[in-house]
This record gives sequence, C-alpha cells and structure tokens, in this order.
Amino acid sequence: MTFYSKYILPRLTHWVCSLQSMENLRKKVVPLARGRILEIGMGSGLNLPFYDPSQVDYLYGLEPSDTLQQMAEKHAERLPFPVGFISLPGEEIPLETNSLDTVLVTYTLCTIPDIHQALGQMRRVLKPGGRLIFCDHGQAPDPGIRKWQERINPVWKQVSGGCSLTRNISNLITHNGFAIQKMTAQYQNAVKIASFTYKGIAVPV
Repeated sequence: MTFYSKYILPRLTHWVCSLQSMENLRKKVVPLARGRILEIGMGSGLNLPFYDPSQVDYLYGLEPSDTLQQMAEKHAERLPFPVGFISLPGEEIPLETNSLDTVLVTYTLCTIPDIHQALGQMRRVLKPGGRLIFCDHGQAPDPGIRKWQERINPVWKQVSGGCSLTRNISNLITHNGFAIQKMTAQYQNAVKIASFTYKGIAVPV
C-alpha cells in the first residue's frame, strides 16, 4: 500500500463524497433502507446520520479501507442501532445467503474492481423480496460528454482509487440478476463528466 492510498486517498474520498449535491441524494436514499441492512463501501460513514433508526434492525458496514473504517466507527458510536463492520471488498461478502432485507450502495459501484462478482454477491445475500438501493455516478447519455469521460478515465481512475466515469450503472445492475423497480438518472451539477447519477431501487430476480 502506497503513502497516497493509505493517507491521502481516504481523506480525499471523504472530502469529495461530502459535497452538498451528494449529501442531498444521501438524504433521499438512505432512509429507504429497512431491516437487516448491508451497506457496501461504507467509507467514512457519511450515510450514517440519514438512516431511520426506527427501521434498522442491524446494519453491516463493509469497507476495505482501514482508515475510512476507523472514521466510520467513530460516527457509529453515537447511533441508537447496532452496527457491525466488515473489513472486506465488495466482491467478498461473508454473510449467509438470503439473510438481508436491504443492500445499500452509494458512490461505490463506480469503484469496485470486479463489479459483476460484487453484484452477484449482493443478489445472493438478499432475501426474496429484498431490495438493492443504489445511488452512483457513471456513464453520461450525451455522446460528447461520454467522449470526454473515456478520454480522462484512465487518469481519473489512478487519482481516485479506481473510480470509473464510464460505467453504465443501470445496465450493470440489470445484467447481474436484478430488475429495477424505480430509477432516476440525471446530471447533479455543472461538472457533467462526473455528475451523471443513477438513483433507484432494484430487486433480485
């Protein structure tokens, strides 16, 4: 692990993911989580204030970065519901099949290296009728914007710890065993190459 990835990248990630446009979306999607919940890529715990305590039975937070997990643990100490941390990547979910009511993933599907494996694991651990709640940025619909996304994506990924600008989030979800029940997809701010955001709910099929 390099100095950049251990000390700089986690704090840069926390700062970028704290932007107001992202926080506004977190406030909308996180309270939808119910029951036994797994949050994929909990990061520094930016979603934690927005869970509805009356709806949470247990929250698992999966986060491979030790630095970010330590930040999240401090936030979790003040919560009125139990939180357990899993120090593994999204491709490795050590929970039982059909054991969860909700999987929540915000601004993480863009980064997981083997996204197909990870989505397969998310589908596996959800109960029949369970829900995948997602909010992530990715491939833009406009050809001109997509061209710029493809041009800068190699450098972007190096600086951002693997985050990709070019993933079509909705296609990835539907091609890996889910049906989307509800979704919006739109630019969130003027920086169009990085702000086209897919937000919605999917169920395993």
